Amino acid sequence: MKRIYKFATLTLMLFAVSVYGFSRKATRETPLTATQNLVRGVVGPVGGDPSWANYSLLNIIPGSALFPITSPTTVFYFGFTAGSMADISNMVLYTTPRGSLAISAVTPVTLGGISNPSINLASTAVCPVQPLSTTNPCIVRFDPTTITLAAANDYYLMVFFTNDSNNQAISATQPSSIQSSLGSSFFGGTDYTHLTVGQSLPGTATRAPNFLMYVMTN
Repeated sequence: MKRIYKFATLTLMLFAVSVYGFSRKATRETPLTATQNLVRGVVGPVGGDPSWANYSLLNIIPGSALFPITSPTTVFYFGFTAGSMADISNMVLYTTPRGSLAISAVTPVTLGGISNPSINLASTAVCPVQPLSTTNPCIVRFDPTTITLAAANDYYLMVFFTNDSNNQAISATQPSSIQSSLGSSFFGGTDYTHLTVGQSLPGTATRAPNFLMYVMTN
């Protein structure tokens, strides 16, 4: 009787160890696929900031604000609160040493494979819920940019809006209070998207972010 009891006990122990080992192996090999924030994005309700024709928009992603996440790609999300068509002449990401305005690298940013897209905000394929408003902003995902953000640098997303009537009618998301690691500035009448390595940016961020809502891994 004791021999039967010992055999049953041993069998149960082996089964428990096997199940535990299997579950550990399955958990360890599950890939991490979730999209993650690289910085703290816009939190809470947003307001609208209208009329962007002939403006260069600068949004800063400070190196000091980066989460400890390493990603080979960086994805920008823009928010619109009004308009039917947004015309962008060019957009780039400038890298500078942390705390500096001197450009150390220039990285193209695209939407649909081009750096000068026209975004059809009136299309339900782009903005599923119409009309756009501060309570119902349209969030547009740009193409993944091949760059790994590092805490030793600051990053400036510069976008120039074409001088036309379409951009007079668009409106940007802007946090109603500063609850983000992001910031922005804008400069009228000059396209600052064609600066090169060694040149300096026209300024740094002085206000809450316009348009830029999230910076993510995908």
